[in-house]
Amino acid sequence: MIKLLRHLHRIYALFVILFFFFLFYPFYYFFARSASTYGILNKCRQLNSRLVCIFTPVLFRYTFETPLNKDQTYIYCANHCSNLDIMIMCLLGKGRFHFMGKEELLKNPVLKIFFQTIDIPVNRESKMSAFRAFKRAGDNLEAGMSLIIFPEGRIDSGNYPPTLLPFKNGPFRLAIDKNVPIVPVSITDAWKYMWDDGGKYGSRPGVCDIYVHKPIFTADMDAEGADALKDEVFRLIASKMITK
Repeated sequence: MIKLLRHLHRIYALFVILFFFFLFYPFYYFFARSASTYGILNKCRQLNSRLVCIFTPVLFRYTFETPLNKDQTYIYCANHCSNLDIMIMCLLGKGRFHFMGKEELLKNPVLKIFFQTIDIPVNRESKMSAFRAFKRAGDNLEAGMSLIIFPEGRIDSGNYPPTLLPFKNGPFRLAIDKNVPIVPVSITDAWKYMWDDGGKYGSRPGVCDIYVHKPIFTADMDAEGADALKDEVFRLIASKMITK
């Protein structure tokens, strides 16, 4: 019975997501046409996410180790265990921000409009694609546009509860190169409410806890410190994950 209810909730949640996406689509289409309106585009994404949270209801509770500066450009690094993570990070981001994600999202019916415009697709199997993606991300950071990235590169779909996969090097090298602080984010238990896309165990209402660690400033680091920075961010994110 519980399994049936969870799958019914997943179907309902997908309906809610699609309903609000199509409701907002004219605004997305208009504000995605120019970089000058990306800030408004993000406000639409955030409002869309809030409405989905209310009507599902799957809510997000953020705990901040220290307040973030709304005027600061950051690289947000979070673990990735659920399709809810995109909404979680949308609501966390401030001002002008963008995502970097796998190239396959260009085919996603909901997300492709963003990955064709504001967000950055990357084929991690291609060195040239990765180079172009991080070059574009670096230019955006210099222009004051924060970056949201899941450094695992994918969801651990082989283990339940999911484990924290090894991190890619790119965001840590970029943070040092552009002198941008990294904000580690532990999405502690979203997998309990929707693991991956919910296809196997369904989804359920509840309150997901997110722990936002204090920023790690990179001004005094050099390129050789990228591995140590990666290890520190991995340790911090893992320290708050709930695996039971």
